[in-house]
Amino acid sequence: MLFQSIEFLIFLPVVFILYWFVFKKLKIQNALVLVASYIFYGWWDWRFLILIAITSGFSYWSGLLIKSNERKPKAQKWICAGNITINLLILCVFKYFNFFSENFAKLFGLFGLELDFVTLNVILPVGISFYTFQALSYTIDVYRRKIEPTKDAVAFFAFISFFPQLVAGPIERATNLLPQFLNPRKFDYATAVDGCRQMLWGFFKKVVVADNCAVYVNYVFENYQSECGSTLLLAAILFTFQIYGDFSGYSDIAIGCAKLFGVRLMRNFNVPYFSRDIAEFWRRWHISLTTWFRDYIYIPLGGSRVSKAKVVRNTFIIFLVSGFWHGANWTFIAWGAYHALLFLPLILLGKNRKNTNIVAEGRLLPSFGEFSRMLLTFALVVIGWIIFRAESIGQAWEYVCGMMQFGTLKAVYRFFLPNRLLCWPTNLLIIIMLVVEWLQRDKQHGMSFSNKYILLRWLCYLIISMCIYYNYLSGNAGEFIYFQF
Repeated sequence: MLFQSIEFLIFLPVVFILYWFVFKKLKIQNALVLVASYIFYGWWDWRFLILIAITSGFSYWSGLLIKSNERKPKAQKWICAGNITINLLILCVFKYFNFFSENFAKLFGLFGLELDFVTLNVILPVGISFYTFQALSYTIDVYRRKIEPTKDAVAFFAFISFFPQLVAGPIERATNLLPQFLNPRKFDYATAVDGCRQMLWGFFKKVVVADNCAVYVNYVFENYQSECGSTLLLAAILFTFQIYGDFSGYSDIAIGCAKLFGVRLMRNFNVPYFSRDIAEFWRRWHISLTTWFRDYIYIPLGGSRVSKAKVVRNTFIIFLVSGFWHGANWTFIAWGAYHALLFLPLILLGKNRKNTNIVAEGRLLPSFGEFSRMLLTFALVVIGWIIFRAESIGQAWEYVCGMMQFGTLKAVYRFFLPNRLLCWPTNLLIIIMLVVEWLQRDKQHGMSFSNKYILLRWLCYLIISMCIYYNYLSGNAGEFIYFQF
């Protein structure tokens, strides 16, 4: 079920009314959330429910088994490792089997051995990487004794399948989300209103910004060999805003929707395109995933407390794993390696923690130095997104080479003025999004207005709602990009 679908616009208020006004007891509320989440997820394909139930079941029982063997450390270790292996095996079969099969055949082919590789004709379950990592965090945290395992199966299954963040995050930790299903929740009007505002802003970024960018981006990437450098550059920039509007828009909708049910989800994006270096960018982009890799891979490997050589090794490991998490394609691995290389100078110079404050804090505009660093970081990120968007490393290379051939003043003219699919309203919408997020960069989301400015707030709500409605009728709406991961 898509957030921007008519079905969801009916589904959400029905669940909301039942949740607060009919089923007021905690256990019944949790049961409602579980049923609603399975309906939401099964709307795509009911067979997906089998996998999420298996993942939830193994993780639930592994937690109880770890607790029952607390005097047997080796047994606990094997139980934890066993559950991790089972969940990763499910993920690998559905997401990576064909990739490994095909590439092993190519590897043997280099030595003159021709092998017939086997592929599985299976549908990739929506959001399998997200809920698998959420389930793994529970088992690991129980093993580390950061959280007590729960005996409440309904609450646990609801924690894994909570529909607002089920298919594209944020990837929640059991230490944050699970206790919220174990303790009574109270309706808070101010929180619910703030949730609606955040959802509205999320819909604007997705339906209005991202989906309009997608029209131009898809056309250019499909025909990149016949386009001039300025067109390729523009499409790369637009994809940079498309993926941000799409993914951060989903996160805003998910976080806002959860607030309607008295549930707090972690922030997943914090204005990443205002970053002054790559390290800061990764502290602000897909925060739930980057902190997951930090806590469960980077720190166990020694983190930053080891020698420089090992810190570099650890950094490359988490970026390569992060790239592979995104999909079974060498482009994602190359994208991860590219960002690891960008990270390298910051690590060696000890400047990877330099920019941790809000940019231009207390000022309306950044300094020239801040703006220059933001622009450089943005340019490096744009190149990375080309690798991410391309179907192969060869295509990414050809695209970048073609983009460098910017051409004459005529090309500059074509870059700034409409040509074929490029419409000036798309550029204007991006500027509006950037201005709003810049002014609200110290807030939780773009619609965090003060209650003092009533007329301004309602004017913004009206304009944004009209933009969403108009773009929804245009027929450009598509699935969220991160559903494939």
